[in-house]
Amino acid sequence: MKDLQETHQLDDTIIGMEPTGHYWLSLAVWLKHRTLEVVLVNPHLVKKNKENRDNTPSKSDIKDAFVIADIVKNGYYSFIKETSEVFMELRVLMANRETIVHRLVSVKNQIHRWVDIVFPELRQVYKHLIGSGSLATLRLFPMPADLQKLTVRQVVDGWKTVMKRHSGERRAGELLTLAARSVGAKHAEKAYKLHLQQLLAEYDLAMEQLQVIEDEVAAALAQIPLAKPLLAMKGMSTLSVAGILGEAGDLSGYAHGNALLRHAGLNLAEASSGKWKGQMSISKRGRPRLRHALFMATMALIMNDVSFKRQHELNVKTKSMKPMRSVMKLCGKLARLLVAMARSGEAYEPDRVLPMKQAA
Repeated sequence: MKDLQETHQLDDTIIGMEPTGHYWLSLAVWLKHRTLEVVLVNPHLVKKNKENRDNTPSKSDIKDAFVIADIVKNGYYSFIKETSEVFMELRVLMANRETIVHRLVSVKNQIHRWVDIVFPELRQVYKHLIGSGSLATLRLFPMPADLQKLTVRQVVDGWKTVMKRHSGERRAGELLTLAARSVGAKHAEKAYKLHLQQLLAEYDLAMEQLQVIEDEVAAALAQIPLAKPLLAMKGMSTLSVAGILGEAGDLSGYAHGNALLRHAGLNLAEASSGKWKGQMSISKRGRPRLRHALFMATMALIMNDVSFKRQHELNVKTKSMKPMRSVMKLCGKLARLLVAMARSGEAYEPDRVLPMKQAA
């Protein structure tokens, strides 16, 4: 870079990066520590501009570098948003939690599959397979053949070793009756038992890891002054607040709630030409986790907060909006509310944000 600067008599350097994957993170920090300006270009924009170079859809590392340079030259880039340590911790914790939740869902699905193959009648005894009673039964008596050797008293005594409140003799008798005429797989019992043991161990590990992460998230939120008034809002959970603050950073740094919406990719995009106007949609050009956090927080507020609930009812019943359109509109309201609370330092007051007709 220095040789190129001297050759072309240039003073400043801007390094453009396409933030795909994790490869750019450490390099960007290393460059910034050396007082070099680093900017980011939207990967979607790079993909759309590939053909501007040679009018072909070909892709290569060299071509991508030229496309990124063109985008930076034309000014279509964004700066890396500086965030404090606690917000970065929240982002990493919530991303880690998302990974564990995906793993947990996969394990639950595999347990359901195992039961369908080996002991399908268990569903007649337990409505929820991932409940304490069902899991205790699977740990103690995984195969129907194991239950066929036991009495009602032995089953109840087994439950007592792992549960304070067990199902009782009636359910134990029902379980034994179903096990005696089970149509589940009778082959490879040893392999099926091993598989279930590993699934249950993975389930326990995921649940333990989730608890550790949630404790760390609560500790991180305790260091952020804005978190307390946000958590006081009826319907805003610890995970909702952590998801929003982790992805958005310090909300007081946003000039307006619309800037937060754009950062999340919830800003509106319209397709029109002449007299023709297409359907309005959200751009989805932003942080997907922030989008998800704002959407889930809005849904919780609609169910629990009087102001959001009344506004949603007004939109759907009086203004004849589709329910999902009303929810997306209230996402915008929540974004503007959060930024206003962060910038003013005021607490949330439901009466102040009620619809005018309702407030009157």
